[in-house]
Amino acid sequence: MSNFILDNALVLTMDDQFTMVAGGAVAVRAGQIAAVGPSAQVVEQFPLWTRYDLQGRVLMPGLINCHTHLPMSLFRGLADDKELMDWLNNYIFPAEAATLNEDFVRTGTALSVWEMLRGGTTTVVDMYMFEKVVAKECARIGMRGVFGQAMIDFPTPEYKTWEESLEGTREFIQSWKGHPLIIGAVGPHAPYTVSPEHLQECHRLAEELDAPLVIHLCETRAEVDLIRDRHGRTPVDHLDHLGCLSKRLVTAHMVWPQDSEISKLAAHGVGVGHCPQSNAKLACGIAPVVKMLQAGVHVGLGTDGCASNNDLDMWQEMQTANLLQKLSCNSSTVMTARDTLHLATLGGARAAHLDHLVGSLEVGKRADMIVVRLDSPHQTPVFDPISQLCYTTKSTDVTQVYIEGQLVMSDGNVPAIEEAELRLAVAAEAERVQAILRR
Repeated sequence: MSNFILDNALVLTMDDQFTMVAGGAVAVRAGQIAAVGPSAQVVEQFPLWTRYDLQGRVLMPGLINCHTHLPMSLFRGLADDKELMDWLNNYIFPAEAATLNEDFVRTGTALSVWEMLRGGTTTVVDMYMFEKVVAKECARIGMRGVFGQAMIDFPTPEYKTWEESLEGTREFIQSWKGHPLIIGAVGPHAPYTVSPEHLQECHRLAEELDAPLVIHLCETRAEVDLIRDRHGRTPVDHLDHLGCLSKRLVTAHMVWPQDSEISKLAAHGVGVGHCPQSNAKLACGIAPVVKMLQAGVHVGLGTDGCASNNDLDMWQEMQTANLLQKLSCNSSTVMTARDTLHLATLGGARAAHLDHLVGSLEVGKRADMIVVRLDSPHQTPVFDPISQLCYTTKSTDVTQVYIEGQLVMSDGNVPAIEEAELRLAVAAEAERVQAILRR
């Protein structure tokens, strides 16, 4: 599918003008958007190109998941209804120590990407161990993303020392330089698991390699108190003091920033991945998304990993984010359907520092697009397609997904994934996890 036109669609560009084109079309040349506009104009411009009739369905940018841990789909439902630190220290960290290897990570990644593509996610910001395996599997299937090699101050199944982790991260990032889909990143876990000196090393490495830096930050009140007790500053101020705030930083959660810290996030161009369902499930709190947006912070949506969500459905994240902001601000107008769709597309691209590539359907950007039906029973009738996309659409309403101009999902089928084989691999890994936990 080198040159083609997706025709007869309700084109929702998600550009800054929120341009919509009924009876519209998008032309794609070698993975890049070549034209967007009314069908007649686009077809006249490229009369010999193959045309695909979308029958009036919505054509919009792919969704951007600004924070997750792809292999953790294999821990889905493992330790629900726990407090965050109890969940981490007594369940997740021990389970990872006992089970993680490259096969586990490969299988969990494939399962997550399968789920995400069926729901219309085309870009992901990931952080985990064995990230070279995660990146390779995503490249094989066709998923775009920023992939943070997780770094932490204690031994992991992948690296036993900080020095090994640092060198492994360097090699990982360098090995993917120039790839059309994969961007390697430095991934210090959090300021409570990585020392100040090591955080500075991570920042210097990211600067040296011109790579993104991804980190969990301000997720809970307990984290804020812990960092203040240890270092005399709240988490964002702590990173600012260390010189780690920059336009290459993508933070996850940001539930408890001070007003002065929000101003610093905006001033430094730091991106935020807001994870409403995970934060709600772990009772972390409701992030001040409206306040951050008003201050000029780039905010996108993330699912977090399946161990704390328990799925990777960005449509549910949109709905949850919208409703929680209305509730926390005591205002039914404080976040609109349009605002929410922005978080999942162009807003997410800006938070991940990828808006020069994706996030909107504009000439020159990469052809990452999804086709969404609006005729399901739960969507009928349609008075306002924007409202329907935000409040009623489900992952099963996505019918086609294109990444880099390639059709990677059609009517639930992902050609790069052999479903029966993957299900067997998942079942085998799940049995291994259960056997280890029974000991």
